[in-house]
Amino acid sequence: MRYELYYWPSIQGRGEFVRLALEEAGADYADVARLPQRGVPALMRLLEGKSEGRLPFAPPILKAQKLVIAQTANILLWLAPRHGLVPKSGAARLWAHQLQLTVADWLVEAHDTHHPVGGSLYYEDQKPESQRRAENFTAARLPKFLGYFERVLEREKGGWLLGKSFSYADLSLFQMVAGLRYAFPRAMVRLEPKCPRTVALHDRVASRPRIAAYVSSKRRIAFNEQGIFRHYPELDN
Repeated sequence: MRYELYYWPSIQGRGEFVRLALEEAGADYADVARLPQRGVPALMRLLEGKSEGRLPFAPPILKAQKLVIAQTANILLWLAPRHGLVPKSGAARLWAHQLQLTVADWLVEAHDTHHPVGGSLYYEDQKPESQRRAENFTAARLPKFLGYFERVLEREKGGWLLGKSFSYADLSLFQMVAGLRYAFPRAMVRLEPKCPRTVALHDRVASRPRIAAYVSSKRRIAFNEQGIFRHYPELDN
């Protein structure tokens, strides 16, 4: 099956969690908005309900033949069992989904450090609020999320979030660590010694052949100041 992924063409954003799963699976897919012959207009047709399938609210969107799936965690919940990125048991799949939803919460909080008032406003229009939000994030929320995943890895054993079974949840935790290192390098240098298992998981994922090839390729969009993870030195406490 050839998949079509619809996301914005110049940022990693939420779409990157799906890209990582597709790359690890060695799946045949097209990153549609980055194709010269289709681009963003193809994405907009989906969002405007001008294409087949049920109406999505926002990207990322995955098309698999006539099936149209939106929401990152929902896409991964459907995609992972088809490519061996989650164990077969129902309990394991629910656990992986729960972890992915926790990542989704964490991602929103990371985003809101630079857009605490509103997504339609420029960062420059909300700098004082961003400063206050980022201070709380790096002092309280970031340690809490990192600490949670560190405890999960300690309890599960085996080096992965699902114990000895590698899953898409590990790919998502890898992406969180990579993004936070870009956005908050000073804070991460301070906090990483307290979460060695999480750091080790990041490194193990980075060394997986397909992920290593993807990260070093032109298919991987670089972190930048238009995405979810943004590096503003004044917010990195």
